[in-house]
Amino acid sequence: MVTLTPLETELFALAGSVPDPELPVLTLRELGVLRAVHVRDADSVEVELTPTYTGCPAIEAMSQDIERVLRDHGVREVMVRTVLAPAWSTDDITAEGRRKLREFGIAPPRVAAAAGPVAVGLGPTRTRDAQAEAILCPHCGSADTELLSRFSSTACKALRRCLDCREPFDHFKEL
Repeated sequence: MVTLTPLETELFALAGSVPDPELPVLTLRELGVLRAVHVRDADSVEVELTPTYTGCPAIEAMSQDIERVLRDHGVREVMVRTVLAPAWSTDDITAEGRRKLREFGIAPPRVAAAAGPVAVGLGPTRTRDAQAEAILCPHCGSADTELLSRFSSTACKALRRCLDCREPFDHFKEL
């Protein structure tokens, strides 16, 4: 494990406080896309950022926001580097991030029981399935939900509806 200097810890916290441009209720730290901050010299910092998926259009806005925050803090040269390995996973979302998603009305992704690829099923759309962990409605907590569309406002979310309270909601898909 790499030990961070006090300055790197401070700059990591600053960069991590930047809101996600697509889900501003979450910070980049809570989303788990901020990987590292390395101080190269007195006025130069390199930031490692992993997109939620290759080609994510928000990566440019994230990079610009990180650069702005660190420059406002006195760092003269900021280089944000996109790092694709290890790939981002929804398991990287912090517990605080999951709580904020739920409070914002988005069902957070389920936590993977084991490492490895996430199986994608094209079968039934309801979650009342003894073999699958339920996707709970963020409004009323019901496990009786159904899939309306595999894609929602962003590619990483699906559109679902609660069959108890009848409210539609986004579900942050597991990756």
